Amino acid sequence: MSLVKILSNGTDTHLPKRIILVRHGECTANADINVYGTTPNHKIELTEKGIEQAKQTGIRIKKLISENDNNWKVFFYVSPAERTRRTLREIGGSFPKRRVMGVKEEYRLRELNFGNYHDPASIGKIKKERETYGRFYYRVPGGETGAEVYDRISSYIECLRRDIEMKKFVCEETNIIIVTHGLSSRMFLMKWFDWTIEQFEDLNRMKTSEFQVLQLGHGGEYSLAFQHDDKKLREWGLSPDMIEDQKCKAYGPTGINWQGTCDSYPFMDCFAQDSDDENTII
Repeated sequence: MSLVKILSNGTDTHLPKRIILVRHGECTANADINVYGTTPNHKIELTEKGIEQAKQTGIRIKKLISENDNNWKVFFYVSPAERTRRTLREIGGSFPKRRVMGVKEEYRLRELNFGNYHDPASIGKIKKERETYGRFYYRVPGGETGAEVYDRISSYIECLRRDIEMKKFVCEETNIIIVTHGLSSRMFLMKWFDWTIEQFEDLNRMKTSEFQVLQLGHGGEYSLAFQHDDKKLREWGLSPDMIEDQKCKAYGPTGINWQGTCDSYPFMDCFAQDSDDENTII
C-alpha cells in the first residue's frame, strides 16, 4: 500500500516513519489452556513472564526508533483486552510523556471472538478443524470467522489512513505502535500488503510480545524488509516471492525483468501474452 500515492494530491502530508505491530505478552491462557473455561477472553491477564516480556519489548522498540532520530514521537493504538492493555502499560514505561502524541483504545483490534467460555477439551478439536478447513473461512462455534476479523481490521486501516490524511501525525518521525493479537496482526499485514487468502493461510503468528516493523521507504511504500531479515520473514511464513516483494518495496526493484511495480497481483498467469497487435493472441 503506497500512502504517498494515495495521500499526495499536492498536499504536504507527513507519513509515519514506522508502523509497529506488537503482540501482547504471555497471558495466563498461553500458559494454561484451562483458563479459557473459567475466564472471559477479554479479561485474561498477563503472566509474570508476560509482564517482563512487555517491559523488554518497550526497551527494544524505544532503542529502535530513537537510535538515529532526535525528534521522534509515538502514537499508540491498543486492543481493549486486558492482556493488551497491560502490555501497553509495561511498554509505556520506556517512553517519556513528551514523546507520546496520543493513545487510542481501538475496539476493531480485538482478538478473534471465540464465543464465550470454552471447554478446554474441545479447543484441540476446534484448532484441528480450523487448520483443515482454513483459518480465514472457519467459524469458531459461537464466534467469528477470520474473514470477519479481516473486515474490521480493514475498516480500522481505512480510519488510520484518514487520520494520516487529516494530518493527525504532524511529526516526520512519528512511529505508530499497535498493540494487538496474533490473528489481528496477520490480518493487518494481509490487508496492508494485499496478500491473498492462500498467502495468509501460510502465515505464522508472532511469538508473545514479539513485534513487526513496517518502515517507510523513499518510494512511499512500507516494508518489513528494513528491520527483519529473510530468516525472520520465513519464520513468519512469507514465501520467497513475498520476501522479494518486501525488498522491492524497501529498496526498489533489483531484477532485470522488472515491469514497473513492486506489487505482485494474483491471477496474472491466466491472461494472454502481450503482442504488438492487441487483436492477436499469442
